[in-house]
Amino acid sequence: MVDIYELLPRERTPVDYRDLASDPRIDQEGLRQLGRNPFSFVRSAVAQSPLADATTLAAVSLDGLDRWTRNSILAAIARHHNADRAALLGVLRETCALLHQPDERPFAAALALARRTELSETEVLHLIDQPNASRRMARGVRRALAEREPR
Repeated sequence: MVDIYELLPRERTPVDYRDLASDPRIDQEGLRQLGRNPFSFVRSAVAQSPLADATTLAAVSLDGLDRWTRNSILAAIARHHNADRAALLGVLRETCALLHQPDERPFAAALALARRTELSETEVLHLIDQPNASRRMARGVRRALAEREPR
C-alpha cells in the first residue's frame, strides 16, 4: 500500500491531489482515499482516471457535491472502461433517485448507462419511467439502447 502523502510534494496544493489521481505510482487504496477528498475536482479526477478499477469507481463519494459535479461524476463512472456491472448498478440506482428530484438532471449518466451492455435493456428502461425523466432523455435512452453493440 502506497502512502499518498509520500507521493505528494511537501508544500502541496489541492491541484497536487488532483494530479495524483493519474500518477502511475498510486495504488487503488490511494485512489479510494482521493475519491473521498473534500475537493470535488479531485473526486472528479478519480472518476475519470484510467487507473481506477471498478471498486474504486464505486467508492467515489458523491456527498456534499453540487448537482452539476455529482452528475458529471456519475456520467464519468458510467462511461469508464473499468466500470463493472456492480459499479454501473450503483450509478443506475443513484440516477434513478436523482430523477425523483425536480431540480436534478442526470441525463448524461442515463445516456451513458444506456450504452453499457453490462446492464439489461429492462434495467436501463426503468430510468425513463422516473418522475422527472424528460421526453428528450427518454428518446436518447431508447436510441442508445438501439445502437448498442451486441455482446
